[in-house]
Amino acid sequence: MQFRMQEMMSKGLKATVQEKLDVSGLFKGRADVIAAGPLHVSLEVAGYEGFVTVSGELSIDLEMACSRCLEPTKEHTVIPIFEKFKPASEETKPASSDEDEEYVEVEGDKLDLRPYLEEALLVFMPFAPLCSKDCKGLCQTCGENLNERTCGCKHERIDPRFEALKDLFKE
Repeated sequence: MQFRMQEMMSKGLKATVQEKLDVSGLFKGRADVIAAGPLHVSLEVAGYEGFVTVSGELSIDLEMACSRCLEPTKEHTVIPIFEKFKPASEETKPASSDEDEEYVEVEGDKLDLRPYLEEALLVFMPFAPLCSKDCKGLCQTCGENLNERTCGCKHERIDPRFEALKDLFKE
């Protein structure tokens, strides 16, 4: 997914990108991501007046570990994308209204979108996926999955400063 910036800006070209990218290499060594499908890319790239804009969305199906019980859970993530790119210039321009605009400066004439798409995916991934909203998680003492059955562990926590008082009212 590379584009020539000068050509796109000077001719006002537009391009539509519909691709599937293999991003499994991004998740190697991560215990929270069990499996990742291809990244579906649907973008429109347009050049105009010194900028190249990229807009559209990314979508991916992920199988991740539930953050409470560690059971596999499927997540479908859709990520909206909008970025402006501008060729890096060596000359310094006086402050103008362009300072309020956010854009990414690109060295050279080739714009490779893949690193920006991978970054957007990593930023917008679910932080704490859950298998269900009422997931009970794991027992802190024995590790039993509390969604499947309850364990016999005592979950009373007594402050050690008050432990001597627990037998005060026993008969």
